[in-house]
Amino acid sequence: MMAVTFENVDRIVSSANNVIDLNNLSAGGAEKYIATGSIGAGQTVGLKTDGTVEVITDGTQTFTNSIGTPVVFESDYTVYVSSTFDTNTNKVVITYRDNTNYGYGTAVVGAVSGTAITFGTPVVFNSASTYDTSVIFDSNSNKVVIAYADYYSSTHATTGYGTAIFGTVSGTSITFGTPVVFHSTQISQTSATFDPNSNKVVIAYTDHGNSNYGTSVVGTVSGTSISFGTPAVFEYAQTANFSANFYPNSNKVVIAYRGNSNYGTAIVGTVSGTSISFGSPVVFKNATTTYISATFESITNQVVIAYRDNIGYGNAIVGTVSGTSISFGTTAIFNSAGASNISATFDPNTNQVVIAYKDSGNSGYGTAIVGSVSGTSITFGTPVVFESASTANCSATFDSNTNKVVIAYSNDDNGNYGTATVFQAEGDYTTTNADTWLGIAEESVNSSEAVSIKTVGGVVSGLSGLTIGSEYYVNYDGTLVATENAGVNNGTYGKIGKAISSSKLLITETN
Repeated sequence: MMAVTFENVDRIVSSANNVIDLNNLSAGGAEKYIATGSIGAGQTVGLKTDGTVEVITDGTQTFTNSIGTPVVFESDYTVYVSSTFDTNTNKVVITYRDNTNYGYGTAVVGAVSGTAITFGTPVVFNSASTYDTSVIFDSNSNKVVIAYADYYSSTHATTGYGTAIFGTVSGTSITFGTPVVFHSTQISQTSATFDPNSNKVVIAYTDHGNSNYGTSVVGTVSGTSISFGTPAVFEYAQTANFSANFYPNSNKVVIAYRGNSNYGTAIVGTVSGTSISFGSPVVFKNATTTYISATFESITNQVVIAYRDNIGYGNAIVGTVSGTSISFGTTAIFNSAGASNISATFDPNTNQVVIAYKDSGNSGYGTAIVGSVSGTSITFGTPVVFESASTANCSATFDSNTNKVVIAYSNDDNGNYGTATVFQAEGDYTTTNADTWLGIAEESVNSSEAVSIKTVGGVVSGLSGLTIGSEYYVNYDGTLVATENAGVNNGTYGKIGKAISSSKLLITETN
């Protein structure tokens, strides 16, 4: 094994050009810990909850489909269910219309643990009749944004203005800012997505004041307000059933919808400032298409659109974006007995698409199915019932903190109560303890022996091939890499230090 040596430094210069005295750090950033398992000199280690340290490793674990126990989040008649995951607080946010409470727009925050989910108290975000809610998370402002059609609110005594409001999650609570109208005529069928390239929110909807044309608008969250650009028409025909998604491979927005002649259609949009421009609409199903739900599949960098066709079958198709155009592969059927209330999301932990839907061929039971993309095709596994009752208003979202899919819905056989369950998709999961990383071992020891770990302020010598001045990151398998998100499996977890020579790494950060 290559000899690894260490040096101490007395001070470093921070990014703000402040000199930081490291003399008070034990051994220049070295601490003694007890090893769990054997540790080699130069290996990246993590801190366990019992105070010992272990080598950072990754591996795989195979799971089968499993469902948690359904949990009621609203004991009232619930419709227009939409969900998103807040990566800032690691919480699920569900929005809906509470029919029993005057149709008020309401939101609730859920926390997942294993295959269980618990909820805080529902909070009203619009004290007026609310339709067609759609919620997304804005990772730039760390806010959730809710788009909806606002009927007879205190701000306008008319029907269905397009309105948006942002919410801030804290624990299992949520507070809201001031609602802002983005369209001053009646709208419906909202679908929102977040464009992290431009840090904008994009909302697609039907404009009833303009011949039911497909329309979109770009929004910006800043501080305690949200503002919008000018609405843009993307389909000069009657439209409905929108599903908007961001396509990071080319920084585009893809909107799937029911377009001209009720055909299944998709279009690619490019955000610039507070405007959005579009390519030409492309038909993916030349027959009546409903319950459209699209998701981005990040392994093959393609869009998967799930929908109900003209004879009621559940279908999915893979789309590939090139410039401002989109092309499609062959349609695959995932349900041939009648599917509706379809919602698709991508599980990047198993690299599969999860589709939740109402199975009309099985008493309307809430059902989920997993699909794998290869090339421009998608194949499906065996459907799994997540609710042995008639369901509606399905909305699936991926919880990246627990690597589970949360499915929210209304239970038709239980008063249409708002309900949610946690779905563990089948497949091979990457496992890692990289989120515990602490530093680099100074020596080789056996399990249960004391080991000296270099942490902040320590310099690791005896390395090779480093680029002076470059930052280095802890990979999911414990190795060090120079490019963020370029490692094996899920890529890098976090930054650990900076190269001060071709063979020396100054440790500047730990988890």
